[in-house]
Parts: sequence; structure tokens; C-alpha cells
Amino acid sequence: MVSNWFYQHFITLGLSPTLAEIAASTITISLLLLVLLITTLIIRRLLLRGTTAWMTRNRYSWDDILVKNQLFHKLSWFIPLLATHLTIDALLPPESSIYIFTKRLLLVCFVIVVVFSVNALLASINEIYRQLGKKRADVLNGFTDAGKIVAYLLGLIFIGSILSGVSPWGIISILGGLTAVTMLVFKDTILGFVASVQLTMTDMVRIGDWIEMPAYGADGDVISISIHTIRVQNWDKTISTIPTYALVTNSFKNWRGMTESRGRRIKRALMIDIESIRFCDHTLLERLGSVKLLAPYLVAKEKEIEAANKEAGVAGDDNNLINGRHQTNIGVFRAYVIAYLKNNPIISQEMTFLVRHLQPTEHGLPLEIYVFSRDQRWAQYEAIQADIFDHLFAALPSFELRAFQSPSGYDMRTMAQRMAG
Repeated sequence: MVSNWFYQHFITLGLSPTLAEIAASTITISLLLLVLLITTLIIRRLLLRGTTAWMTRNRYSWDDILVKNQLFHKLSWFIPLLATHLTIDALLPPESSIYIFTKRLLLVCFVIVVVFSVNALLASINEIYRQLGKKRADVLNGFTDAGKIVAYLLGLIFIGSILSGVSPWGIISILGGLTAVTMLVFKDTILGFVASVQLTMTDMVRIGDWIEMPAYGADGDVISISIHTIRVQNWDKTISTIPTYALVTNSFKNWRGMTESRGRRIKRALMIDIESIRFCDHTLLERLGSVKLLAPYLVAKEKEIEAANKEAGVAGDDNNLINGRHQTNIGVFRAYVIAYLKNNPIISQEMTFLVRHLQPTEHGLPLEIYVFSRDQRWAQYEAIQADIFDHLFAALPSFELRAFQSPSGYDMRTMAQRMAG
């Protein structure tokens, strides 16, 4: 052994056995470090640099992720460690304490490199999957996170086994006996892993989904999913963090169906003052007949009413409109709203389309519009909705209808002034 040769040489030079052993060990360790340094420089400067340059310049993008996560940098440590491991057998006697210590130290380094390399590989697989455009976001994320945790746990077990000389199976059996403690320590991890598997298998949530979960103050887009947490960027640009298992145990709203349906619901009601509702006389019908959207409806409806009244033997007139069938201003207005929305290209005609009365309340008669906008973008959707109701509020007086509004302070003052005058 080289170490023994140095030791004998220093003894012949007149050094004491203690100094000779220290000098021989120092030179031997220096040689080991030199081997480690030379092999590291060769691998890093030649092989690794060339491989990295080729990967960043080729036409594939997925291998850039491997470079970014430094997978090959971590794997490259295997060669210097292996060279050093082989060199030890030539430099140090197997029975020496420094040989045993160095061997164990190198084995620990091997385990650390394996753990970091596995983690880099799992992170790269996850990013490559995302880059491929798989929107079932982080379908693999839960599994890769679990894999990282398992890698760290196994790494710690093997490092403990190497340093203590105890079989790794013995350490695992000891940990198995501490099942209750393990369950307590890793409760959130276990719950999160199970929940992430359920979310993945049932496709309940993906990256980019708009979800609402008021219990956690979340209302926005999902930006990341992991074993432990789901992060949501709210519309006010704040970030809400939700435990992964909470999405399985609690209810939340996912707007993905709206996004995929190519329509966004408009559901809003006009509150009509009930006192303004009345039958239409000939003057009102004649004036409304000039409205192009209403003309076909009014002609068809008038013929239908005349036929019904004739069959019933009733002849209604403007002086006694309660006899027979007559049109009402709210009915004609509802027909106008339908025609107006039917002729609006921004409103989807294939999806649910309703203009209906709801239960009258103390605030009037709700005339609800239940339709879908073709444009799902928030700002455009709000503008479309506002344009529709701007027009309908402005059109109400033409039908001699009024929108209900609770009296304001201004109304009270005006009423008082009129009574005083």
C-alpha cells in the first residue's frame, strides 16, 4: 500500500512512528484530494461543459430543463467519487481506521449525490410535463413531491446505516415501531398526498382554473399544486394558500366549466314598479309598432288576440280593456327584450336563453335576464352586461314602465316641498 510505503520511508529518515504515521496519512489524503480535484476538473471542464452547450443549442427544449435543474452537474459527481473510491484501495491499508472512515465518508457522499440527482430528475420530469401543455396541471406533481420525500427519507436511513454500521432494514424496523409518531409528524404530508391523488384522478382542479373558496379567502386562478398546498392568485393579485386536502374535505367552486363552454352567464333582473304595469291601448301599440324589433311580434300577437277574442265572442276596446285578451306593456317589453337580445351578436343563441318573471317582492316585479355572453373576459363581460342594462333602463319609459327605486333623501325633500307649496 502506498500509505505503508510512505510510512516506512519516513521511519528510515529517522522520524518517530507517530510523526511518520501523521506524515504518511497527510500525503495519502492529499493524493486522494488531488485525484478528486483532477477528475472533477476533467469532468466539469470537458465532458459536462460540452454536453451542456450541445443541449442548450439543439432544437429540443425539454433538455434545457434538465440543464436548468442541474441534473448532469449532480450526476457528474459520481465519476470523481468513484475514482476516489477506487484510489483508496491502492493508497490505504484496509485495516486502518482512516481507510474505514474515508470509505464511509465516500459512501455517504454517494447517497447524497443519489438523493439530489433523483430530486433533480423528478423536478425535471414535472417541468417537462408542464411544458408539453398538459393542463391537468401537476398530475405528476403530487407523485414527484412524494418521490422527493421518499428519496430524502431513504437517504437519511442509508446515511444513518453507513455511519452507525446498522443494517438499513434494522433502522426501518425501528421506525416502523414508531408508527404513531411517524403518522403524527407526517400527518399533513400523508393527507396531502392522498388528496393530491384524488384531485388528479377525478380532475377536480388544474393549473389555470379559476376557483372560489371563501373559507380560505381564495377567488382567482390556481398557480401551483403540490402535496401540501394549492396556491391561488386572487383577482386583487394577492396569493391565497389552501391545504391540498381542504379541496377534498370542503366545497369549492371551479369555473372551468364556464371557460370550456365558450360562454359566460349573465343573470340579472330589472325591478319593475308594479304600479306602472297596465294594458296597452291603441295609442301605445301604434307608437310601439314603429320599433323595428317589435313590429313582427306585435302584428302576429294582434292577430292571435283578435282570433281568440272572436272565438270567445268578446270585443275588447280601449274603454274596457279588461274584457277579452289584450297586450300589457310588461308583456310587450318582455318581447322587446327577447328580440333585442336575439339580435345581439355577442349573446350566445345556442346556450340557455331566458327572459322571465320572478316572484314579485316589496321591491317590484323582477324581470330576469338569464343568457350567456360569448366573450368570457372579465372586463369585456362586464361591459356587455352594462350595455344591455343601460339600454333596457333607458327603454322602459317608451313602454310606460318604471324601474322600482326606494325613495331617497332627495325624493323626500321634493315631496315635502310640493306639499308645502
